[in-house]
Amino acid sequence: MNSMTGYGFSESVCEKFQLAVEVKSYNNRYLDINHNIPYYLSPFEIEIDKRVKAVAKRGHVEVNIRVKNLVSDVQLTVDPTAVRRYSEAFAQIAALSGKALKPQLSDYLGSEGVLSSISESDSEQYRLLLFSTLEEALSQLAESKQREGESTKVDLRRLGEVIQAGLDIVGSHADELEQLVKTNLRSRFEEMLGDQNYDENRILSEVAVMLVKYSVSEEIKRMAIHLKEYFSLLEEREPVGKRLDFLCQEMNREINTIGSKSQMVELNIQVVKMKDGLENIREQVRNIE
Repeated sequence: MNSMTGYGFSESVCEKFQLAVEVKSYNNRYLDINHNIPYYLSPFEIEIDKRVKAVAKRGHVEVNIRVKNLVSDVQLTVDPTAVRRYSEAFAQIAALSGKALKPQLSDYLGSEGVLSSISESDSEQYRLLLFSTLEEALSQLAESKQREGESTKVDLRRLGEVIQAGLDIVGSHADELEQLVKTNLRSRFEEMLGDQNYDENRILSEVAVMLVKYSVSEEIKRMAIHLKEYFSLLEEREPVGKRLDFLCQEMNREINTIGSKSQMVELNIQVVKMKDGLENIREQVRNIE
C-alpha cells in the first residue's frame, strides 16, 4: 500500500553543469503531473512523465528541475550594419549641432542592436545526467510513499478492528433485538385489547412484518462481507484507494441502516463508534494511492 504524498530530491554535477531534481506528490483523484523545468529540457517531458508514472498511479506530482551551467555557452555577435548606421547618426548629430562629437565605445555598446548574445543549449548533452538524477529522486519518492503507506495501513487496520468489534457486539444483540420487537408488539396488543379475545394469528402476522422491518440480520451479514473485503484490500500490493473509497460508501450505508432500525441503547452506542471509525477511515483513504 502506497500513500499519494511523498518527496524525492537528487543533485548531480559534471564539468559543464550542475543539475538538481525535486519531486513532490500530493493527494489528487487522478494522476496529474506538473513540470517546472528549463525550456531547453522540454523535449524530455514525455519521457519524464513515463518515468513518473512508473512510481505514481494517482496524485498531483510536481517535477522541479534546476540547471546551473558551469561553462558559458553564450556567443556574442556584433552587427556591422548597426555600428555603421550609429556612426553615421552620430556624425549627423555633430553636423547639425555644430559641436564636436566624438562617440565613445560605450556609446556603441549601449546602443540597441549593436551587440547580441545567443545561448546555444544542446538538449542532448543533459540527457544522461538528467535521467540518472531523476531516477534517484523518483526512487526516494517511491520509498517515502511506501513508508507513509505502511504507516497508514497500520492505522486503517486498527480502525477496521474498531468497526469489527462494534459489529460483533451488534451481532450478539441481534436475537435480543428481535425478541424486544416481539415483546413490545405483544404488549401493545394486550394494552389495546385488554381482556378481550384476540386473534393469535393476527399478532404473529404483525410480528413477522415488524421483524422484517426492524431485523438487522441482513445488514450484519453484508457488513461482515464488506469488512472481510476491507482487510483483504489492505494487504494488496496494487493501488486500492478507489476500491477502498467505494467500500467505505457501502459500509456507511449498512451502518446507517442498522442505526435506523435499532431500538436498543447498546446497539446505538456501537453504531456511533462504527460511524466514527468509518469516518476516520475515509479520511485516511483519501491519501491512499
